[in-house]
Amino acid sequence: MLRFLFLFTFIVSFSLPSHAQLLHDPASMKNVQNSLDKIYNYEFDEAEVFMSHIEKKYPNHPVSHILDSFILFWKYLPIKDNPVKSKEYFKKLELCLESINKKFGKNSTDPEAVFYTMVARGYMAMLYNYRGEMVNAAGEGKKAYNAFTEGMKLISKNPEFYFTSGMYNYYIEVYPEEHPIVKPLLIFFKSGNKELGLKQIDNATKVGTITRAESCFYLAHLYLKYESRPEKAVVYTEKLVNLYPHNPVFRMKNTESLLLAGKYESAAKDIAILRKINTGFYPVAWRTFQGIVEEKGENNDTAAQHEYLLALKTPHDDQYTKEYHALAYAGLARISARAGNKQKARDYYKKCLEKAEYRAVIKEAKSFK
Repeated sequence: MLRFLFLFTFIVSFSLPSHAQLLHDPASMKNVQNSLDKIYNYEFDEAEVFMSHIEKKYPNHPVSHILDSFILFWKYLPIKDNPVKSKEYFKKLELCLESINKKFGKNSTDPEAVFYTMVARGYMAMLYNYRGEMVNAAGEGKKAYNAFTEGMKLISKNPEFYFTSGMYNYYIEVYPEEHPIVKPLLIFFKSGNKELGLKQIDNATKVGTITRAESCFYLAHLYLKYESRPEKAVVYTEKLVNLYPHNPVFRMKNTESLLLAGKYESAAKDIAILRKINTGFYPVAWRTFQGIVEEKGENNDTAAQHEYLLALKTPHDDQYTKEYHALAYAGLARISARAGNKQKARDYYKKCLEKAEYRAVIKEAKSFK
């Protein structure tokens, strides 16, 4: 959710009226969009070529520092695990704030200055979140609320706001369902509409430019985690893989969607690609995926158990692959149940519930008797 908040501020900074020339320079805006596409596709050198054109025409512009931070975020994902690059990441965001002060003056109320400041502080909040510094992260996210509500009025003027408005409409309803403790804190927030939110995000996958990729990614995530409709998620993850074939995060999400939708043969092709990545959080993903293929696609409980156990010995990342440990525990529970060991199945499901966030997985674990 925080990652979405910060992308929103990035979008807003390109969408509201401003005196800045860059926003009215189609060629430079195209370079911004090309930079983003190259970053998403892990073509970082190519992205920097487009970024250099922006920097040359608009020296020390805040957007250059934002793009620099964005490339670091993806190149060293998860950046929280790289102290050196985390420091560099923060420095880029601080440079952004400094350039805002030089261009507009300290504490400027100019719309562009305000929103570039939100972008920089938003990405800082993302790193706070990854580090577990939730108070600092939540504080930054709270500052974005007014921009959210303003953006909901601007859909007719800029289709990028379909994404931000849809995400707000969906999450403001679903989040308190998952975390009842926050309900009193949301009493003064504008109400949402989950069904409308899904439709708006879907519109963004079709008409958005800057928001297209994030719209596909988050809509797939919503269908997997909350709606329990993996067949719908596949539509969007396959689009991501087609657009950005070199992005392993998008391929990982596509594989997960295919597997949960029962498309084991199609998923096997993606698993073969992911298995070539033996660093970061990818091994826990492809081992879990292979376990699902063995269990549900090949009906081979012995091979599946082997893969699931190896997956659980492989560290996960709380932001990206935590659910794969839950899926592995659920798989082991089903295997144990079929073997007639109900107590062992219960033990595995108990461990599953300690990790699980997907509603379908939680339902499966809780319903086992």
